[in-house]
Amino acid sequence: MEMIGFVGMGVMGLPMAKNMIQKCGLPVMGYDVAPRQMDAFRAAGGIAAASPEELYSRCDVILQILPTHAIIRGSVEQAIRHGRPGNVIVDLSSTAPHIVQELYQQARDAGMSLLDAPVSGGNPMAIAGTLAIMVGGDKEAFDKVKPVLACMGKPVYTGGTASGSVTKLVNNLIGGAILTAYAEGYAFAAKAGIDLQTTFEATRTGFLAGPCYENKIPKIIRRDYEPGARVAVHRKDILNAKAYAHKLGVDLPMTDVVLRVMDWMNDNGHIDEDQAALVKYYEEKMDVQVGLSAEEADSRA
Repeated sequence: MEMIGFVGMGVMGLPMAKNMIQKCGLPVMGYDVAPRQMDAFRAAGGIAAASPEELYSRCDVILQILPTHAIIRGSVEQAIRHGRPGNVIVDLSSTAPHIVQELYQQARDAGMSLLDAPVSGGNPMAIAGTLAIMVGGDKEAFDKVKPVLACMGKPVYTGGTASGSVTKLVNNLIGGAILTAYAEGYAFAAKAGIDLQTTFEATRTGFLAGPCYENKIPKIIRRDYEPGARVAVHRKDILNAKAYAHKLGVDLPMTDVVLRVMDWMNDNGHIDEDQAALVKYYEEKMDVQVGLSAEEADSRA
């Protein structure tokens, strides 16, 4: 490997790229459509590409974390078009398994490798470099880039192509149910009139304990919906899972509930907020406000 390329530096991508710069020991070239993100990447020591084509043509390992299937597909196809045989493309996005399989074959036909390597852990773990990284594709390509991926978290080889994407669907089916339950539970607590912070302190060391609970419940209590992970991205995974479940011929009844809540978020203009904002669905249904914003807390002090 001579140079790492990183495409897509949003809420997750920028801290991941920064960890790559600090830890991988190779030059890291990056590209994002947002000038502000490019400035931050450059300030961290990265090499700013003038265009995506420059990055694809100069880097032999290309990492990407992008928001929609159209953008994901376009990026991989450009990487194939402008790259060289032997290159490894690593898609860190949450991508539908059938799209991964199509793009994998295109990369293979061009003498390149495509790994599907979705991540989990949100912005806090992206910053800390402790993301779960679920990697499907050719084992030889995984072995080649494993030290690179380890700069961002813990890469685990899940098997053949698209297996990483399916593993991420499992992760986000469960995660969606948990996050929706958090919202329902704390709306129920607010409606019952008990103190939310006390509820958190009383439950955080029990069976519910874990990094997700520690991250999301304080955000619910503070009405902090600044996205560490957007509902829009999670909903995309839920839709992907529903489509794959249809292919498998199975029902996902709990996921149907999660999708109903996320659809409400989409219809009511909250889709780009943090998953903690799922509580807004229950606020409407239960006719209650959950928590206090910093401004509200200050005004009552």
